Amino acid sequence: MALKIWLRDGEKVVVNGAVLVALGRTRLAIENHAAVLRESEIMGPDEANTPARRLYFAAMMAYVEESARERYQDQVVLLLHALLGAIEADEAKALCVAFARHIAAGDFYRALGICRELIAYEAVALARDPAAVAERVEATH
Repeated sequence: MALKIWLRDGEKVVVNGAVLVALGRTRLAIENHAAVLRESEIMGPDEANTPARRLYFAAMMAYVEESARERYQDQVVLLLHALLGAIEADEAKALCVAFARHIAAGDFYRALGICRELIAYEAVALARDPAAVAERVEATH
């Protein structure tokens, strides 16, 4: 069954590392396995400015840049280890475990979805006590 994507005029999508831009409203059907990210799921390197965001960026790059997957997977492992050492909440640790399972299975797209939940958790934690969270993360490096 094909993956169907609807794009707005000017919206970007990455397919196997290639950036495509919709010229007008576009509907795509992708009929084989491909690494696909919509514009809203793409993170630039300058946005990877917190531990969970750095983890997302590394996993995203491993997903879309198959030729550099091994290098980014090593980075994912290091970043995940640091994040696990910095968090205490069982819910966040469970998200990290689910993320790791998907990465190990090569299911990067689902791992990225879980990592977005980690980013949301991190945003709430940073809003409560940004200094404490930053200290914990720096201590684990």
